[in-house]
Amino acid sequence: MIPHLQRLPKHLLILSLAFLLLGVVYSRWQAFSKISMPTRPLPNEVASALLAERGLQLQSLKSIQSLWAGYGEICRVIATQDAFPDENSGAQESQSYILKLVTPPPTKADDEGHTRKILSYQVEQYFYSNLAPQMPASIPVAKCLASVNAHHADGTSITAMMLSDLRQQYPVAGEKRNVLTPTQVFAALDWLSGFHGFWWPRAKSLKGSSLVLPPLQEVQRDGQDAVNKTIWLNGGYTYLATRRTEYNTLAKDYEAEWNEPLTDWVDGEDFSISEIAAAFLAPKESGWSPIKSYQTLIHGDVKSENLFTSTSGEEVAFYDFQYVGLGLGVCDLAKFFTCSVPLSMLVSDKQIPRELDMQEGEKQLLQRYWERLREVGTQEYKWGIFIRHWETALVDWLRFQASWGFWGNTEWLEARVRSILKDQEWKDALISNVDK
Repeated sequence: MIPHLQRLPKHLLILSLAFLLLGVVYSRWQAFSKISMPTRPLPNEVASALLAERGLQLQSLKSIQSLWAGYGEICRVIATQDAFPDENSGAQESQSYILKLVTPPPTKADDEGHTRKILSYQVEQYFYSNLAPQMPASIPVAKCLASVNAHHADGTSITAMMLSDLRQQYPVAGEKRNVLTPTQVFAALDWLSGFHGFWWPRAKSLKGSSLVLPPLQEVQRDGQDAVNKTIWLNGGYTYLATRRTEYNTLAKDYEAEWNEPLTDWVDGEDFSISEIAAAFLAPKESGWSPIKSYQTLIHGDVKSENLFTSTSGEEVAFYDFQYVGLGLGVCDLAKFFTCSVPLSMLVSDKQIPRELDMQEGEKQLLQRYWERLREVGTQEYKWGIFIRHWETALVDWLRFQASWGFWGNTEWLEARVRSILKDQEWKDALISNVDK
């Protein structure tokens, strides 16, 4: 205890300590405000300022991951309560947090990849700060303690979030491009159906004008950032409106197997099946849409690398919400099934034929998700419509892989899409439901 404070009456002592604490917070915030200059702040400066907002003091910080193209870093932070403990109270209990610090170069109007990343960090911050707190404990995500989003006149910016450390409760990392165990797959499906189901009736409350457009469109309309925006109009980062360059490359690669089936115009139409599928799946700012009654918030980047599980694998928590936005839940499933689900859970025979209808394993996984989605969302979603949406999502996901690069259960994915594309009933229903 500070000596001269020991002589004060108890009520004055408490008041004095309160003013001292406020002074510390204010001084640290003043120091933090200096990083609004177009310079790269040190992680410990940012961490100290964000922790001070919650009465916490930085004890240690360790960088654990660099962000894409060196745009920032992720650090593990150890903090304690920022107070004046009694000298006999012993050591304070420390707590682990995660700092995500983004300090990218200026946005360039014609650089789609760069702009996509800049916008994605702002979207993620909005999600953690405004949407995640609305979610029930049954759909676990990291909690945001404090954040900052500062933009400078020279086009640079600082985006930072102090998040709870999911590994305290979910110590098993999904790991990069790795398949999950069956137990983990079921837990992830339950998390996804809960997440999609929770936001299904609530997604309608999001104003279209607040949603972030595809990167180049957003820059042209609202400048270099999305400070006053919420989440992506179209969740994910693989949809056609933001992958035209890759699609055009596939359209010119006449030797590629998927050139003709995915990029040639459909008979009687001035569009390819890829363009029609993309138009069907794309949420709209306003007006009618064939998926409007079924769209929800999707994670946008569902893979094993973006989740942690409990030791048993029976509980899961997803993170990395840079591409959260509107869409059909099956769009999350298409990537998840291809990249993280063991092939043995989709098919009984590892020898995949060239064309493949839905097998029992795939059907059982979809039914598990579909049943809980309707239960949580308390809305109707007929199985036949759900499966049409699922098949369309598979076609759209294959379009991205065929133009960008294949990984995961690609033999299964290609066989399924060959089968789907030969289904004239599916094709007719898709075309008839799209206002191209």
